[in-house]
Amino acid sequence: MEPYRIEIPQADLDDLRRRLADTRWPTELPDTGWDRGVPLGYLAELAEYWRTEFDWRAAEARLNAHPQFTTEIDGATVHFLHVRSPEPDATPLLVTHGWPGAVAEFLDVIGPLADPRAHGGDPADAFHLVIPSIPGFGFSGPHGQAGWSTAKVATAWAELMSRLGYDRYVAQGGDAGSVISLALGRTDPEHLLGVHVNMLMTFPSGDPEELAGLPESDLARLGRLQRFDTELSAYMKLQSTRPQTLAYALTDSPVGQLAWVVEKFREWTDSDKVPEDAIARDLILTIVSIYWLTGTAGSSAQLYFEDAEGLRQISGAGGAAPPPVTVPVGVAVFPHDILLPIRRLADRDLPTITHWTEFEHGGHFAAMEQPASLVADIRAFVRSLP
Repeated sequence: MEPYRIEIPQADLDDLRRRLADTRWPTELPDTGWDRGVPLGYLAELAEYWRTEFDWRAAEARLNAHPQFTTEIDGATVHFLHVRSPEPDATPLLVTHGWPGAVAEFLDVIGPLADPRAHGGDPADAFHLVIPSIPGFGFSGPHGQAGWSTAKVATAWAELMSRLGYDRYVAQGGDAGSVISLALGRTDPEHLLGVHVNMLMTFPSGDPEELAGLPESDLARLGRLQRFDTELSAYMKLQSTRPQTLAYALTDSPVGQLAWVVEKFREWTDSDKVPEDAIARDLILTIVSIYWLTGTAGSSAQLYFEDAEGLRQISGAGGAAPPPVTVPVGVAVFPHDILLPIRRLADRDLPTITHWTEFEHGGHFAAMEQPASLVADIRAFVRSLP
């Protein structure tokens, strides 16, 4: 375990600004809005803000305000925030981001989770926080190895928690972090108190009886699944089949990286017209900057390639079903997430669900969109554990 501090060389920031200034912009069909992708006018203005006004050093300082470390697990560097609560009996909580996410997405929940007493909460709800960067993402850096699937990440997380001396802990995550946390429920149940997720994928098996009598709200969720498959999943299909080809464009062009990520912040959040309706612009740019400054656009996409078979298993499209999760599971459903789970199908796949909350606001990036709601739900789930 080595202490870590983020210190991006000034030359890298100068290079980013030069590249932004030298962007070669495409043309655009008139009056298409977001229907064909990120609008030119919006992206040009955002890129100029990134170049001239965004303060990376402020974002860097905010991250460096929390203790950070690196360690090597199975040949890969793992970067993580380790925020010990002032409450000695706090519950260890392992929190995992997804794509296109980073440890920065949890900045607004670290304080309330680790030190509820200082944030008007009950000190009995305190957590010791471990927030790692997935190998291939952000400050963990490119790992240079094949095989880093979500299942392998889960095995690495179990080793990380063991090295930190946490014999019993709770896992939490959304997006890939949800898949990793549930995988921990399969691979490390003897040390896991429970799993809390704010994204859950539920797929029909093909048996019409399974869907008989579903309410209109659940049928609408099936419609969202269909729209995701036909329209919104292009990023996933590309990253799960040709991540290396994509890597050249995203690693060479900061505007390309910006467009690739910000589109997801628009489509997956509880936003109206622009992503900033849901998430602060500087926080969005902090995450985009992390991908750019660490050169992990390509290596983060590799996770989708490694997980292609696992996704087929989860969706029932082929392969053996994964082993069951035997620990208690809590699910927080935010209405503007990419996919919304159907409770009947969730109980089929995860019979140990003990906690389920449907929220009125929020989307895929719950820790940034609705931090107070996410914190409250994690607390409620952990309180319910035996």
